[in-house]
Amino acid sequence: MQGEFVVFDLETTGLSPEKDAIVEIGALRIIDGVIYENQRFESLVRPLNAQGGAISIPWYATKVHGITDAMVCSAPTIPEVLPTFLDFVGGASVVAHNVTFDSGFVRVAAARQGLRWAPPQQLCTVQLSRRAFPRERAHNLDALSQRLGLSFADGSRHRSFGDVQVTAQAFLQLLNRLEGVSSNH
Repeated sequence: MQGEFVVFDLETTGLSPEKDAIVEIGALRIIDGVIYENQRFESLVRPLNAQGGAISIPWYATKVHGITDAMVCSAPTIPEVLPTFLDFVGGASVVAHNVTFDSGFVRVAAARQGLRWAPPQQLCTVQLSRRAFPRERAHNLDALSQRLGLSFADGSRHRSFGDVQVTAQAFLQLLNRLEGVSSNH
């Protein structure tokens, strides 16, 4: 658990990094196994298409995360937010629940701006959950949080920072559990 990690989560307009856009980024820093709530990154993002034009958040995406066009109409765009987020991450390893999804969006958005997303290590709490609980079928964040006795602040589920807070706690618990398993063999 030594080292620095940035746990992050995105909310988006859909599932395709090439066709859809980021509408919220949340992140928290963990250093040597301690979550630093005061070292956070949190921003709504006004979504843009690949050509830089404004796009609306589809109803089905709003149904998941609750973020509306009205909430992001005066938010900064990804060209304004992403460099600050990349600076926040710095040289830290990153952690996300389904890191392939979130990293894919950041990588595509960074490439569009001539920036690079290349964290030294990407850890996935879905994969860690599968290793820690091999007999369980569900490894989504709701199932994992319930299994570990973690709860979301009111109204924070499927909002980036709320999901990040639970993912960070789950990450530390999963590492502890997996260290115990590996030292017993």
